[in-house]
Amino acid sequence: MVAFAVIISVMMVVTGSLNTICAKWADSIKVDGKAFNHPFLQATCMFFGEFLCLVAFFLIFGYKRYVWNRANIQGENGSITEITTEEKPTLPAFNPFLFFPPALCDILGTSIMYIGLNLTTASSFQMLRGAVIIFTGLLSVGMLNAQIKPFKWFGMLFVMLGLVIVGVTDIYYDSDPLDDKNAIITGNLLIVMAQIIVAIQMVYEQKYLTKYDVPALFAVGLEGLFGMVTLSILMVPFYYIHVPPTFSKNPEGRLEDVFYAWQEIRQAPTIVLALLGTVVSIAFFNFAGVSVTKELSATTRMVLDSIRTLVIWVVSIPLFGEQFIAIQLAGFAMLILGTLIYNDVLIGPWFRRNILPNLSSHANCARFWLCICGGDSELIDYQPDQEPLVNEELA
Repeated sequence: MVAFAVIISVMMVVTGSLNTICAKWADSIKVDGKAFNHPFLQATCMFFGEFLCLVAFFLIFGYKRYVWNRANIQGENGSITEITTEEKPTLPAFNPFLFFPPALCDILGTSIMYIGLNLTTASSFQMLRGAVIIFTGLLSVGMLNAQIKPFKWFGMLFVMLGLVIVGVTDIYYDSDPLDDKNAIITGNLLIVMAQIIVAIQMVYEQKYLTKYDVPALFAVGLEGLFGMVTLSILMVPFYYIHVPPTFSKNPEGRLEDVFYAWQEIRQAPTIVLALLGTVVSIAFFNFAGVSVTKELSATTRMVLDSIRTLVIWVVSIPLFGEQFIAIQLAGFAMLILGTLIYNDVLIGPWFRRNILPNLSSHANCARFWLCICGGDSELIDYQPDQEPLVNEELA
C-alpha cells in the first residue's frame, strides 16, 4: 500500500506537470514563423483524454463483473455452488445528463484558459489558476449557503496577494521587446476569469452530484465525453467567426480553423507529440488524482497539486526560456501558504493542538480563537468543574 501511494503520488505530479508543459510546448512550435495557436483544438484533445477515463472505468467495471460471475456459479438445477459475500457490481442509477452543465462549464473554462496560455507563460498560467479557491469560497456562500470560517478567509487573502504579485511581476519585469504587454495582461486576466467558471462547475458538482454515488472516474469520463462531442460540433461555427490577431494566428483571423491546424501539423509533426502528450497526461492525471483522493486524502491531493505548480515553474525556465523573477518566489510562497491555510493543513491544526489547550482558563479567548481556527472541541483540556468552552456549532 505504501508503494502504491508513492506511485500514484508521483504519477499525479508528473502527469499533471506534463499536461501544462505539453500544452505550452504545442503553443511554442512555430510553422512559417507563426506559433501554433489552436486553443479549442487543444481543449478537445484534453476532453478526449478525460473520455479515456470513461473507457478505463468500463474496462474495470467489466472485469469486476467477470470476476463476480466467476465466483457466483449456478448449477443445472439452479443451486448456487460457489458464492461470494460481495454484491454484484452495478452501474449507479442517475441521469447521465446531470454531467452536461459541468461539462459546458469545463468547455468554456478550459478554452479560455488555453487562450490565456497562448498569451502568457506556463508558470504564470499554473499559478494564476490558484484563484479558483477565492471564487469557489465566495460562490459556496451564495449558492450553497456555506459558512466559511475565518481561517479560510485568511487563506483566500494570501492567495489574492500571491496572484497580484505573480501578475504584476509578469508584466513589470518583461524585457522582451517582441512581447506584447497588453497581450500578457489579457492572458493573465483571462486565466483568472476562467477560474470563476471553474468555481461554478465545482459548486454545481458539489450541490447536485454529490448525492449520487457516482465513481469519480465515471464522472470525469462523462464530462470528457460531453465536452469532446460539444466542442467538436462548435468547431463548425468557430470556423466562420473572425477575431483580432491577438487571439488568432490564422491568416484569415478565424477563431478556430482545424484545416489550417492540419496543415501546420503536416509541416511540423512534433505538434502531434505535444497534443498526444496532452491526451495521455490528462487521462493519467485524472486517474492518479482520483486514486490519491480515495487512497490518501483530498488534502494530500491539494499538496501534490502545489508541488506540480513548482515543477512547472522550474521546468518552464530552461524549456521555454522564461525569465527567472526572484520576487515571484514571494508570490508563489503566498499562493502555497494561502492554499494550505484554506485547506486547514497549516497553522490551524498546529494552533489548535499547541495553543488552544493552554487557553482553557480563558473561556472567551478560547471561543474566539476556536472560531478563527476551526477544529474539534476535544482538542481543549477542561477542568471537571469547568463549563465546556466550545459548543458543537463552533466545533
